[in-house]
Amino acid sequence: MDGTMNGEVRIGDGVVPKHEQLRTLLAETIARDFSPGDPFPSERRLCLDHGVSRVTVRAAVGELERDGLLTRVRGKGTYVAARTARSRLHLASFHDDMRRLGLTPTTVVLEVACTTGPPEAVRALGQGPDDRCWHLRRLRVAEGVPMSIDDAWYDAERVPDLDAHDLSGSVYKILQDHYRLPIDRAEQTVAARQADEASAVLLGIPAGHPVLVFDRTASSGDRPVEYTVSHYRGDRYELHMSLDRSWA
Repeated sequence: MDGTMNGEVRIGDGVVPKHEQLRTLLAETIARDFSPGDPFPSERRLCLDHGVSRVTVRAAVGELERDGLLTRVRGKGTYVAARTARSRLHLASFHDDMRRLGLTPTTVVLEVACTTGPPEAVRALGQGPDDRCWHLRRLRVAEGVPMSIDDAWYDAERVPDLDAHDLSGSVYKILQDHYRLPIDRAEQTVAARQADEASAVLLGIPAGHPVLVFDRTASSGDRPVEYTVSHYRGDRYELHMSLDRSWA
């Protein structure tokens, strides 16, 4: 890139704060027009191109840094970072999370079957040992790079005919739109593990390569709806947390 943006897009007043509008626009531009290591336009250039103040630009660029899309080099400037997806700890689908980071998500459905679940899924969903559930196994991809393998289980009584839907997109949207089960709460743990042979092949990494394992139970109101175990590539995915000191 030559250090300029493609076209001048102005940020307007509205419900969405200006710095969030600008962050979204810049993330899309980075994904479309920039490569890792490219210099990023200066604050002054961004102010002129988008008709906003330096305060707005600094807030937007700061968020892009925290999301891992940009990196500052002291004395040199701001550059496009290598494509590691940096997710904040929040409740969102994979597709929504990747789009927020300016990455293009795709999903490959590997398996969908109505079966009895493993003990951990049965416990999480509050089922009996003989109750049926949907097992959905998917490979999640961002910008053409495998990111994670998701194994999810859903109570078949609560979500009948799940296999009739397009499961290559957001299942959270399907749960909300078709079953009136909006996901609004989840309990999640994250652990570091080594990829087994089968997972390594799907993720395109060597066996034994580090992965982050997410164990999540998602609920709609007080009803558990989904139990998921996801294996994310350790070299392509990282978590970002904002911490403060709380006093009792």
